Amino acid sequence: MIKVAPSILSADYINLQQSIETVDQAGAEVLHIDVMDGMFVPAISYGPNWVSAIRPITNMELDCHLMIENPERYVETFAKAGADLIGVHVEATPHIHRALQLIKAAGIKAEVVLNPGTPVSMIEPVLYLVDQVLVMTVNPGFGGQKFLPEMVTKIAELDRLRVENDAYHYQIEIDGGINDQTVQPAYDAGADVAVAGSYVFNASKPAAKIAALKSATNH
Repeated sequence: MIKVAPSILSADYINLQQSIETVDQAGAEVLHIDVMDGMFVPAISYGPNWVSAIRPITNMELDCHLMIENPERYVETFAKAGADLIGVHVEATPHIHRALQLIKAAGIKAEVVLNPGTPVSMIEPVLYLVDQVLVMTVNPGFGGQKFLPEMVTKIAELDRLRVENDAYHYQIEIDGGINDQTVQPAYDAGADVAVAGSYVFNASKPAAKIAALKSATNH
């Protein structure tokens, strides 16, 4: 059964605590926090102060996905704010190894992120370092996009690599266009965690959507 990580990008910002408590009580294990700088992706979202504000109101794992250029500049800040895991894009820095080292040195989980157009081979040199790999199943920057089914092959490749190599202990997360239909082939290919934004938070009953994702992968 897949772990569900609702993305607050689609939450009700005016009633954010209520939105977070709703998905927490519904059984979501992770809260996904999309940090966007207007440069690496067109959109701008929020910074470490949001993480500091959220940390006291939930015990869910705070998964901070840094869609920002040169993310190593902000690793320490987000770690101190309360992040449990920080994800950095291989495309966003010429120093991906250093960025991941900084995350590990901060005592939290490190994640490397792949855009749809980036092959798994780009991150193979750092797979031994990471706790999680995030496969973007849409192009990053905006919510509500359609799932790219060709990314299932990439998920399967990452699953094969960790089965074949004892040094790899990462989980595989997927992000973009996730619903109770698209989550099934991704889970069957090896995905462990599913980020869901608009599918959960735009629903009249978010708890039912979380239950649907879990039910679709209960095999």
